[in-house]
Amino acid sequence: MISILKFLSFLVPLLVAVAYLTLVERKVLAALQRRRGPNLVGFWGLLQPLADGLKLFAKETIIPSNANSYIFFMAPLITFALSLINWLVLPLDQGWVLVDLNLGLLYLFSFSSLSIYGIVLSGWSSNSKYAFLGSLRASAQMISYEISIGIILLNVILCTGTLNLSKIVFLQEKMWYIVPLFPAALLFFFSILAETNRPPFDLPEAEAELVAGYIVEYSAMTFAFFFLAEYSNIILMNLLFVVLFLGGWNGGLLWKMLICLFVFIWIRASLPRYRYDQLMTLGWKVFLPISLASFFFSASFLFSFEG
Repeated sequence: MISILKFLSFLVPLLVAVAYLTLVERKVLAALQRRRGPNLVGFWGLLQPLADGLKLFAKETIIPSNANSYIFFMAPLITFALSLINWLVLPLDQGWVLVDLNLGLLYLFSFSSLSIYGIVLSGWSSNSKYAFLGSLRASAQMISYEISIGIILLNVILCTGTLNLSKIVFLQEKMWYIVPLFPAALLFFFSILAETNRPPFDLPEAEAELVAGYIVEYSAMTFAFFFLAEYSNIILMNLLFVVLFLGGWNGGLLWKMLICLFVFIWIRASLPRYRYDQLMTLGWKVFLPISLASFFFSASFLFSFEG
């Protein structure tokens, strides 16, 4: 019972944060584009996320006639569940972590990789060429950039000698790892943009070619589950960046999170979408070699001091 209450104490604020992140994104995009944004539902538009959620809850879920209905329903639930499972090991403050695993970083990397299954199943079960192409793009993109992310994480593991996320934060009390590992931190930030399918790497959902990609056939609450999972993963990856490179709760976690999320939105408003071949070239021919070079440099540097 205590474990369930503890999980709900994480889950409810997370869902509220996801809902209001959509409002913050729309407001920031509106300000950057010199327009108003949502401002009619509630004071300054503050009730807009609740109105959007109520609208999706009240709408009818439409199932394509040729779709595999069982997998069609299961895919968004799998994606949403996996996005929540990742939060179990992330420390929000000293002692504020649901499960303080010694292999927390490995757990997080493993379960974040599994989210691709929900996306692939959604594209296949929809029986739509646009959805299927979107899911194929997403799987290739996520696998490509996960390799760079994994190698970048090895830099942090080399410096700390642990996979426990709380211990990684404790070891940054005197200096954040973004200082000695700045190239790796920069690569990690852009890699999580690609991993979460955010602009300018939002090729799986490209409206011009794929009319929203793997979620094109989804509506009502099934669409909402994908939406919640996407924004939950955005907050999760930004929190992971803060934990690994910006000292976690040392110096205040919330303001660092807000800055990272603002940069995510700022990039969306500023940069045009890549072509898919450019995206793959960037992942395999730029990010991968630089992350490998960063890892070998860190290993050589640490080994020279040990010798």
